[in-house]
Amino acid sequence: MTPARRRRRRPVPEPPPRSAERPGPERPNPERLYTISGEDGARLPLDLVTLIVADGDPPPSATPEQAALLRLCSAPLSVAELSAYLGLPFSVVSALLTELLAAEQVQARAPIVRQALPDRSLLEAVMHGLQRL
Repeated sequence: MTPARRRRRRPVPEPPPRSAERPGPERPNPERLYTISGEDGARLPLDLVTLIVADGDPPPSATPEQAALLRLCSAPLSVAELSAYLGLPFSVVSALLTELLAAEQVQARAPIVRQALPDRSLLEAVMHGLQRL
């Protein structure tokens, strides 16, 4: 026999209703992204794996998003990583990077391509090292 279910003595309070004016996670604010990325102009063909490196510190005239991009790019980062760190869509980050590339504040580099086969001398050195163990 199963025990009878107990009832709560106090009712569970309901959460307050969300205001229709405030955008929540289910309703993002599209005006904010347009404000960040500016008008839809020509964009450079950036891939998700293109590495971005900043040339210096952000100037005082930079927007907060551009300043955050420049601070993050002190070491090479891919466009996908920048998009994830800033929490912005790829299209907005690519628009911001296009502006920074035009102003020569960042450099875009092709991703590092690994060789198909490792160097033979490296493999021999590893093999000799393993044999000595």
